[in-house]
Amino acid sequence: MKLAPPVAEHAFLPEPPRRHRIYRGLVTERQEHIFTWSAVVLVLLYATAWVGAIHDVFEWRREMARQAKAAGVRAPPPPMPVPTAQITAALTQPSAAPAYLSDAMLSFIDPLRGASGKLRFTTIAAGKTIATGAPEGAKAVLTSGENAVSSDFVAPASPGVYDLAVQLDQATRPIKDFSVITLVPFGQKQRGRIGLYYLGNWPFERGKPRAPAYANPAGFIEVTQENADTPISAHFKLRDFLTKDQPNVWPKYLLLNPKLLDKLELTIQELEAMGHPVRHFQIMSGFRTPEYNHGGGNTEGRANLSRHMYGDASDTFVDNDGNGLMDDLNGDHRVDVRDAEVIEAAVERVERKNPSLVGGVGVYSACCGHGPFTHIDVRGYRARWRGTGSG
Repeated sequence: MKLAPPVAEHAFLPEPPRRHRIYRGLVTERQEHIFTWSAVVLVLLYATAWVGAIHDVFEWRREMARQAKAAGVRAPPPPMPVPTAQITAALTQPSAAPAYLSDAMLSFIDPLRGASGKLRFTTIAAGKTIATGAPEGAKAVLTSGENAVSSDFVAPASPGVYDLAVQLDQATRPIKDFSVITLVPFGQKQRGRIGLYYLGNWPFERGKPRAPAYANPAGFIEVTQENADTPISAHFKLRDFLTKDQPNVWPKYLLLNPKLLDKLELTIQELEAMGHPVRHFQIMSGFRTPEYNHGGGNTEGRANLSRHMYGDASDTFVDNDGNGLMDDLNGDHRVDVRDAEVIEAAVERVERKNPSLVGGVGVYSACCGHGPFTHIDVRGYRARWRGTGSG
């Protein structure tokens, strides 16, 4: 009988596993760990960047919708961009359409805020330019019930108080706390009136003014019961400067130079720097129609060419306690003309720092049912006086 050939013993043993390359001398074990964890970190970084890019896209879309709603405009959203394409465009195409408007891009609006930075309005005739220096392609979105979009930042034809937003490509950003007020043309005044509101006639309507500052106004702010509380600076509203007559007649018409508001806000800043906190700066008298200036209220001390008729003057006093009288500013436990002189000193500091706001300052003592006050205007040249009466 022929026996089967012997089977090798090792044929029944499992094949030894292939040894990892770190055991074959290619790299050390420490180097292998470093390589592995470096790869893990790299993958996590890529994943994080991808998730962040997707999140940014959704946040951008939500912000666009919010800004468009706040501005009252409808900006059709673009197709959802691929995150990698968006990132690549931002890195390789500096001229790519912005997803938002930065403060730097809106800095061309800053001059409208004045030297004080506290102005919240500008007045402008229809069709005139609101602001210059806007980014290329930017548009003004003006809202007052309806939207008006201007590619060259000109004021709407219809008089009114407009909210302002800036639109650039798909981004829209409202200008916070700021109104563009389009004026009612001076020519709408007929026989001394606009509608039922009586203004009277300006001194040089039928002759040549002695200086440009005394020419006829370009137009009026139309003040309604609905917009009378529109903020025009940090401390003041339209209502504060209305002529004190015809209480039941609306709309009313107002002249108001933004430079006056800028000077008043700077005066408040100087008073506070001098150690006099100001919670309420009372406008005793703002704009006066020619009719009221000549015959309304107590006319003692009023000038025939009063700057009040041109919307660039106001009679003021600090009234933090709300009693209707000047506060004791100089700390002598009395309320008299010396307190009005404290305001005068603050105005002097304003004019030294801001020559473009030079004007008149009159210090008035208590008289005729009112306490002391300080007249402030921006007539364009320096004038100083002492007075009594209503200014």
